[in-house]
Amino acid sequence: MDSRLKRLSILGCIASVILLIMLVIYANGGIKKQGKSESPAPENTQETQVTEEVKSSAQIGDNLKGFLEDEEFFDSDKGDFLANALDDSKRLSIMTTSVEKDIRVTVLDYEGKVVKGESFTVRITDEDGDSSDYKDIDKDGIIYAAGLSSGNYEVKLLPITSSDYRVPVYSTTIRVKEKVEYVVISDISNLIKTEDEIDPKKEDTAENEAEETADETELVKLQFGGTRRKAGIDVSKYQGEIDWEKVAAAGVEFVIIRCGYRGCVTGAIVVDPCFEQNIKGALAAGLEVGVYFFTQAVNEAEAVEEASAVVSLVQDYELKLPIYIDIESAGGNGRADGLSKEERTKVGDAFCRTAKNAGYNSGVYACRYWLYNNLDMSVLEKYEVWDAEYVSVPQYTGYYTMWQHSSKGKVDGINGNVDLDIYYY
Repeated sequence: MDSRLKRLSILGCIASVILLIMLVIYANGGIKKQGKSESPAPENTQETQVTEEVKSSAQIGDNLKGFLEDEEFFDSDKGDFLANALDDSKRLSIMTTSVEKDIRVTVLDYEGKVVKGESFTVRITDEDGDSSDYKDIDKDGIIYAAGLSSGNYEVKLLPITSSDYRVPVYSTTIRVKEKVEYVVISDISNLIKTEDEIDPKKEDTAENEAEETADETELVKLQFGGTRRKAGIDVSKYQGEIDWEKVAAAGVEFVIIRCGYRGCVTGAIVVDPCFEQNIKGALAAGLEVGVYFFTQAVNEAEAVEEASAVVSLVQDYELKLPIYIDIESAGGNGRADGLSKEERTKVGDAFCRTAKNAGYNSGVYACRYWLYNNLDMSVLEKYEVWDAEYVSVPQYTGYYTMWQHSSKGKVDGINGNVDLDIYYY
């Protein structure tokens, strides 16, 4: 390329750059000029005011939830709705259990406590889509459905129009069992009542039929000494306040404590009001401890419930002696008094098997007459047997490891009479 042509090319490039710069300057200047020349749009003062109010109330500084602090942001109805939505104390849940062809639904609050005083309704739906509603008639927070076929069920707590409780959005699935399983029911403690919740004069009416065996040879004093045996007592609320240090000093080596009973009328599971103070006092005094529960179960499923309740009551204490089921009359009008020998035996077996499967030694308490006539001991003698008869020498010829020989004992530290026992080991 010659020198002239080269100069022309350079001048052309410079001119192009200058032209491009002028166009950019012109464009920017034109926009500014146009912006100045246009008249401003009319201002909507009302809209501006509303926008500013929303901004000031909806966000305070960097707090994106600032509007929640503004009492006027919501109207009163919406405010109440929001407060209820944020209130966990109104949130409900349900716990479902099945022992045998049944479903028990317990309504719980956000702390896991049973909710009482409401007529809750649950809808139970089977695998075919057929549904039935069950209502909490007595308002105790527990709804029971029996006579179900085995299989999977959906359980839904229905909304309560008369209150602001929040029910679960989704249903709960539970498997209904065809046959009873002898395992402890989880969270059975929700079914355990105190005597403040029932009428103990009607519910706690066990009769000691062993007194009918008493004769003039009854041993009314603690029986010390002997080979491989210990002297002890059994107690319940009827002994009142007990001085356990004095009891231990009197030579008592063990105690069987009533932890509870099933109500003879309603079937409620009730804790003995003196159980906790008795077991703590006895253990602190160095006594060996076992417990018993007075049954009014009418089937195996209820026996599993009773054993589960006992396990929940004793799980924090050391038991060196068995958990016994107390099988005797409730005065002739108890809910279990009319059971057949076979039915009553199944109750005893289910209770003991459940306690044993939970890791405890278990046994059956009954008077001599019941051991012979109202229970099939060929089934129950594999557990420990506690024989009650008030004579100098037991006449029961079957296997037993403990003998209740009197209900008229006197022991220092206890006001009034107390049952006396011998444990063989």
